[in-house]
Amino acid sequence: MISNRFPKLLAGSALAAMTLAGCASGGTQLPPASFVAMQEGPSSEYIIGALDTITIHVWRNPELGAEEIQVRPDGRITTPLITDMPAVGKTPTMLAQDIRLQLSQYIEEPLVSVIVNESKGAISQQIRIIGATSKPASLPYRANMTVLDAMIAVGGLSEFASGNKAKLVRFNKGTSRQEEYKLRLNDLLRKGDVRANVLLQPGDVIIIPESMF
Repeated sequence: MISNRFPKLLAGSALAAMTLAGCASGGTQLPPASFVAMQEGPSSEYIIGALDTITIHVWRNPELGAEEIQVRPDGRITTPLITDMPAVGKTPTMLAQDIRLQLSQYIEEPLVSVIVNESKGAISQQIRIIGATSKPASLPYRANMTVLDAMIAVGGLSEFASGNKAKLVRFNKGTSRQEEYKLRLNDLLRKGDVRANVLLQPGDVIIIPESMF
């Protein structure tokens, strides 16, 4: 009995080891995305980041608003009657509500709106591309953004890039864990393989290794 079960145990152990090795070597494959979205749709509401440029309107009290002010590197803004209000990490609606609460000390029922004029993007919403690319960069995420869009923005792969060994690192909010997915950038950029194009999410990191040869 023992001798019959022993080969099965070895086979099971080998299979488990191979599965773990496959996961460690680059993760699973994401489903493909089309080059052109069949249907455009909004992403989750925008989060204000440092160095974003915003405009604040206060209805019937324009002197209390601000035209195209930049969020400071410390994440705060200053407007008439309001000093050093935190802005980073809030949606435009949340910031407008906070400004309204502050202004309600001076005027009755203020109506406030916040418009993002120029987006630098909060770190949690940026797409970062590092490694063997023409110009590593951090890009503001936009709705329906794909790997192809990101690679065009950074000028594609470098001469010695090992594109099919690239990986995408993504934080899973549901499990609070970091996950890795395989990317086939050579197939996408040099062969035009539509199946290698995948959708991105805010905060994704694309890592491109160099070829060993």
